[in-house]
Amino acid sequence: MKLRGYFYILVILLLVIFGITFYQTLNSFSWKAVTVEVLILVTLGYLIFFYGKTVRPLQNISSGMDLLREQDFSSRLREVGQFEADRVVEIFNKMMEQLKNERLRLREQNEFLDLLIKASPMGVIVLDYDHQISELNPAALKIMGLKHISDVKGYKLSDVKDKVLIDLSNIPLHETRTISLHDGTVYKCTLESFIDRGFPRHFYLIESLTEEVRRAEKKAYEKVIRMIAHEVNNSTAGITSMLDTVGKELEDIPETQDLQQAMQVCVERCYSMSRFITNFADVVKIPKAEPAPTDLNGLIDSMSRFMEVMCLNRNIKLTFHPDKRLQLLHLDASLFEQILLNIIKNSTESIEKDGEIIIKTDAETQSIEIADNGKGISKEIEHKLFNPFFSSKPAGQGIGLLFIREVLSQHNFNYSLRTYPDGWTRFVIRF
Repeated sequence: MKLRGYFYILVILLLVIFGITFYQTLNSFSWKAVTVEVLILVTLGYLIFFYGKTVRPLQNISSGMDLLREQDFSSRLREVGQFEADRVVEIFNKMMEQLKNERLRLREQNEFLDLLIKASPMGVIVLDYDHQISELNPAALKIMGLKHISDVKGYKLSDVKDKVLIDLSNIPLHETRTISLHDGTVYKCTLESFIDRGFPRHFYLIESLTEEVRRAEKKAYEKVIRMIAHEVNNSTAGITSMLDTVGKELEDIPETQDLQQAMQVCVERCYSMSRFITNFADVVKIPKAEPAPTDLNGLIDSMSRFMEVMCLNRNIKLTFHPDKRLQLLHLDASLFEQILLNIIKNSTESIEKDGEIIIKTDAETQSIEIADNGKGISKEIEHKLFNPFFSSKPAGQGIGLLFIREVLSQHNFNYSLRTYPDGWTRFVIRF
């Protein structure tokens, strides 16, 4: 633009000089003035030629630089009628077309990737260059127990680990960790990185393994339980039959009373072992849930007398706060009764003596909460609670929570069990 301005100024000056000289020639003829006029006309012609050959191509190049600076890849340069300059214009226009197509392709890819991430059942958390949270897809929000991304956006994961359900801050780069939560869910969490504008950015992938792990666990423990139950029951049946036969033969011999008592103890021990393994076998034989419309408040009321008896000997106060707005729920009443009894039993054993159990239903959240002020659950064992046959009690078999897990999974109910900072342990079931 400056070069063209200088050219126009020079042309104007030459025209002014030509006008003055021509005026003088009209007043008094002079070969000197004519020569000056001819020189001015030649100079103007040369300037016009110079403009077409040099200034216009340079002006075209300057316009092209402006288009690149503004990233306007849809505009094109016009040819100027000069072979070399037009070749440059042609190459420039092809480059602009390629840049335009590349930008469109990248935009389409980014839009597709955004839609894919939003629709993915796998949680995706993207960090910025300072390792602060910048993006979470809907699956990640749900998995992490968040309602809005604004709750954690701009924070490092280590700063919000108390706000989210999964602590990802300790996962090394390019490694995968399996994390179990207090509700029995299992997630595979991976930390990877990608290059954005020449700099690395980290992102987390969170994949639910709950169903796969449970299917594998169930398949494994069903096979083991069936094999053990078969061997134990067959062995104990033969042993008890033999002991009964020998015991009847020894009834008439007074000197064998001590032996008979010892044999009776052996028989009872065999029956006890058979009952023990039957408890495990019953987990495999859990009947399929048959949900039907059920009044949960009424179900708990009808069970309250029996549950109070469980608490009476331990001096535990049991209270129920029903939400009268709660509508009928679709569940298997008989199986759900057994779930509640198992939860209350665990609460009483946790309290041991002199405590309180509170049962609450909530129509707004469609949930039931059983809370106790027992000794609580440590963080070390919290994620192991719903593992098959795991128990924190010395004589526990780990069957109660496994039964609860299987029944609630049949109903597709969400649940959680943990001790909160206020010291109360809460088992929450969401319908």
